[in-house]
Amino acid sequence: MGMLSGLMAAIVFYTCLPLPSTWVGDFRSVARFAPAVGLLIGGLLGLTDWGLQAIHMPVLTRSVVIVIAWVGITGGLHLDGAMDAADGLAVTDPKRRLEVMSDSATGAFGAMVAIALLLLKASALTDLHTWRWLTLMLVAGWGRWGQQVAIARYPYLKPTGKGAFHKAAIRSFKDTLPSLGILLGLSAIPVLINPSHTRLSLLLMLGGGAIALLIPAWFHRKLGGHTGDTYGAVVEWTEALLLVVLTLA
Repeated sequence: MGMLSGLMAAIVFYTCLPLPSTWVGDFRSVARFAPAVGLLIGGLLGLTDWGLQAIHMPVLTRSVVIVIAWVGITGGLHLDGAMDAADGLAVTDPKRRLEVMSDSATGAFGAMVAIALLLLKASALTDLHTWRWLTLMLVAGWGRWGQQVAIARYPYLKPTGKGAFHKAAIRSFKDTLPSLGILLGLSAIPVLINPSHTRLSLLLMLGGGAIALLIPAWFHRKLGGHTGDTYGAVVEWTEALLLVVLTLA
């Protein structure tokens, strides 16, 4: 599968962006392009944010609009996974967790997690006044690199399912390194432009990498592995927590 057709397939799989069917390749390797799709999503959000700022929309309202657009672009794919994962982890019997996560009905814990994630993103984004376009790109990119880490390092808990074919695309941690290099390079942009932005670049590099490693490990500890739902949860929690960390800059 060519790089371009693979990227197009990943865009179709992970977003609601309309693309001609003739552009789309095989879906089996879409996980390899997940961080690139994250950068694209963040770039579109950054462009939208710039446009809203140009018409003098207040930062709080602008940030809420951006977070809603964030969910809209992905079709709520990852947020739905975070909600299902929360409902499953709320069950005290470990043997029933996967069964509960497979249920399409949303429980109380899933709803609370969705509210928490959206509030964290909107409030943290409101506190970020500079480099918002780059922050949005890298937060979405690091979130999907965390997904790659979960695929590469931990077992998939279902013999079938939406996320099962990802294991064939990301077979080892080595397969995540190209995306890691791109994310680290982009994270260095602020300090390369102005040395006074060293703190921001360090938080993007170290914070993004650490959170993207720790969140998949936490879900593995709780469940013994991952499912498609926890892949989505990794994306959402990495994005939200990295935004919170970046407010320290």
